[in-house]
Amino acid sequence: MISAGGPIVAVLCFLSIVVATLALVKLWQFCQCGLLFGDNTTINQLFLEHWSRNDLTAAESTLKDNKAPEAQLLRHLCQTEKSGRLENEAQHNELQRYALSLLGQLRSYLRPLEVIATVAPLIGLLGTVTGMIEAFQAMEAAGKQVDPSVLSGGIWQALLTTAIGLIVAIPASLLHSWFERKLEVCGQNMGDALAQISILASRKAASEPQLAVV
Repeated sequence: MISAGGPIVAVLCFLSIVVATLALVKLWQFCQCGLLFGDNTTINQLFLEHWSRNDLTAAESTLKDNKAPEAQLLRHLCQTEKSGRLENEAQHNELQRYALSLLGQLRSYLRPLEVIATVAPLIGLLGTVTGMIEAFQAMEAAGKQVDPSVLSGGIWQALLTTAIGLIVAIPASLLHSWFERKLEVCGQNMGDALAQISILASRKAASEPQLAVV
């Protein structure tokens, strides 16, 4: 196949290996973080219940070895509490920064998938165009003694690169969309956790006794 399609097919085969490698890396990463099958809704609620009562030890125990992004965010909340209580707004900003950092780490290597999904069909089309040019050049060189098999052989070899380009691009596009959807859900969950933390922090601040101003 590579000998028939030339260097264009070789490039597309290399891109297919890159897509497969990136897919395996992201699947392993998402599996480690519990983004594929995990549901941390109950754990998050238990954590927030303990945290709202200032029981940080019990709150952290609900997370245990949970590596989900939401769990990492809540664990970071406990660390900020223990290191010195931040003001509500400062704490919220720090948690937002940390959440964006987590999402940035999870989004790594997704850009190459998107680029390959876009570029692979164009590379295949380039191979088709150059193949057609070569086929018509062969016809011109043959003059009046044109062999139809020469033209048909050149055409199928030219179309081969477009087909391979699509074969590479379609899985890359589907995988990229699926990973992005998982990250979108993860971002929504962390946003919900941040909103609940903000509400509970406001309630805790309101319930604390205020010092009388003399």
